[in-house]
Amino acid sequence: MRFRATVENVPIFYRLIQAVEKLQKKCIIKFTENEMHVICNDDANEGGIQVWSVVKVDSMFTSYRIQSNANNEITVTLSTEALLSALRSSSSSASSSAVVASLIPSYDADEVVMKLAKKNDQAVLSFEMFGMSRSGRKVRVAHDVRIDVMRPAEGDKLHEPRCPDPDVHILLPPLQKLRTIVERLRPLSDVLALRANNSGNLQVSISTDTVKLETQWVKCANPSMAKQGLAQNDDDDAEDISLDKPDPEKMFSVLVSIRSFLKFLNSHVVSTTTIACLCHNHCAILYVYIGEIADAGGVLTYYIPTVIDGDD
Repeated sequence: MRFRATVENVPIFYRLIQAVEKLQKKCIIKFTENEMHVICNDDANEGGIQVWSVVKVDSMFTSYRIQSNANNEITVTLSTEALLSALRSSSSSASSSAVVASLIPSYDADEVVMKLAKKNDQAVLSFEMFGMSRSGRKVRVAHDVRIDVMRPAEGDKLHEPRCPDPDVHILLPPLQKLRTIVERLRPLSDVLALRANNSGNLQVSISTDTVKLETQWVKCANPSMAKQGLAQNDDDDAEDISLDKPDPEKMFSVLVSIRSFLKFLNSHVVSTTTIACLCHNHCAILYVYIGEIADAGGVLTYYIPTVIDGDD
């Protein structure tokens, strides 16, 4: 089993793990020949939220080499905090925070190499940084992250949650602005209602015995996201499907844990475009694109199940 790659885009890698670290202290990373998957699927997560992200190797790494007996796939579990620390130590540009940057050694790495290694019989993901200090001296820094390598049979059991076809797809406003609003609602309620229709209306609201608040956006885009298998239908079937389209003004809703939704909103550090897909009274599926959709380097997919409400 061998793995080695040069991390070409340290800031994006850092922000990706930064978003995940807010959700779960340990994550699963699956390396394949063409993709890196970062997975958080712990049932103990707040509100049952899960993250299944896919990043194209070419958008993050160069000199990428992987070899294993399991179809050249390697799956590991590791501490998100430890990985974040390793990436942070590579460069002050890894973090946009001035406070964090002030704690980082005064050098920028010209090259960051990540490889699978073994230290004292412990598997590690080893990071080696090569660069120059601000005073002009050559610098080499090594940072090891302890990992547990999953057996191929365990990796094969990893599957994304099964969900019904969404009733509505809608482009969310900038996550940083949405986060500001939801933060103000958090002290007032534990449950947040997400509602949207196919006419570009989006609502975020809370409702308790003492307060009811709603924020609405209009003229949001409703992107079309092709259903799997639709291309196999003949013309008659396609016509039948078009007749089944819901009333564009009909609102579809999902009640979610407000804490879960705020954990999703931490992905604003990496987001450029985010699409919400609502499965009425079942779950919200949120696609956070890394880069513009047309040439996105990857996508984080958040699954947030509905909260069972006795009045619903």
